[in-house]
Amino acid sequence: MEQLSSNKSHGGMQGVYRHASAVTGTDMTFSVFVPDHAPGAKLPVLWFLSGLTCTHANVTEKGEYRAACAEHGVILVAPDTSPRGEGVPNDEAYDFGQGAGFYVDATEAPWATHFRMRSYIEQELPALIGAEFSADMDRQGITGHSMGGHGALTIGLRNPGRFRSVSAFSPIVAPSQVPWGQKALAGYLGEDRAAWRPYDAVALIEDGARVPELLVDTGSADQFLDVQLKPELLEAACRNAGIALTQRLQPGYDHSYYFVSTFLGDHVAWHAERLNK
Repeated sequence: MEQLSSNKSHGGMQGVYRHASAVTGTDMTFSVFVPDHAPGAKLPVLWFLSGLTCTHANVTEKGEYRAACAEHGVILVAPDTSPRGEGVPNDEAYDFGQGAGFYVDATEAPWATHFRMRSYIEQELPALIGAEFSADMDRQGITGHSMGGHGALTIGLRNPGRFRSVSAFSPIVAPSQVPWGQKALAGYLGEDRAAWRPYDAVALIEDGARVPELLVDTGSADQFLDVQLKPELLEAACRNAGIALTQRLQPGYDHSYYFVSTFLGDHVAWHAERLNK
């Protein structure tokens, strides 16, 4: 693991790191904020998964989470959204290829070799975080924005024993039913829709996946609300499954980091309450 930068903030340290990933076959970059803490103490971990076109840098530079993480003693980890670099396939569209990994393990050529973001986020990077940082890997929460909200919900639903808390901002809740998701899932996984279901939060819930509760914030002025996000589908799935969903439509907010940064501190506090029990 190579440290690319380190900056003190709110008493803690914000670092950016790079390592050679065996899972993706590429170098991967991620950021970690570690609050000030007593020597030897282990802190809970909150994962933040970013959206289409993003890298680790978007939330790191614009998320405004460090004050809340410092207050509540929570490490925040922000991975990249896809493999990148020479030899990694790409697509001209913003919603497919590099920057648009959709947190799946691709099975279709030419994506299957490198686009294994599910395994990277669920297995490889957590092992590295646990080994290299003062992280209590028995206390993990996960959140994310847009495509990353989809990632947070699906990863949380597939791994309820690992994540004590799951939230999302403007998530793509049912990618099988919206254009962004249909394009990505067909391209990475093929046309068999049964293979899509593990990567669709609504489908996972319909198929029996359960977590105790979810927190979701979406802006009422989000330009993707009706076509791509469809929060009402998650609401119906949770109601039918008996999952306690707090879903807030925040008046006047759009899809941007102006929205995310406004409420990310609130999500950090919500996760901390559950991670510190």
